[in-house]
Amino acid sequence: MLQTFLQGFAVYFIIWWMTLFAVLPIGLRTQAEDDDIVLGTVPSAPTRFRAGFVFSLTTLISALIYGLWYACDNYFGWGFDALPQLGPSFY
Repeated sequence: MLQTFLQGFAVYFIIWWMTLFAVLPIGLRTQAEDDDIVLGTVPSAPTRFRAGFVFSLTTLISALIYGLWYACDNYFGWGFDALPQLGPSFY
């Protein structure tokens, strides 16, 4: 049971990490857009990083993706084994 939980958590963490990079630019305001460039920083640096918004939106979206993956795998049987094999088989 612990191994099943850890495998599910590993899949969720990978989905969460990939979703984080897709969510980071949502609602981002740069210093150049706000005309408030701090000396020593690049103009494309964010004016104000909203960590709470980014992490909660990432968690929500990745939970939906994980739930969809879980339902497809456990209830419909559409797992990674159901994908067609594109390369040669060596075994």
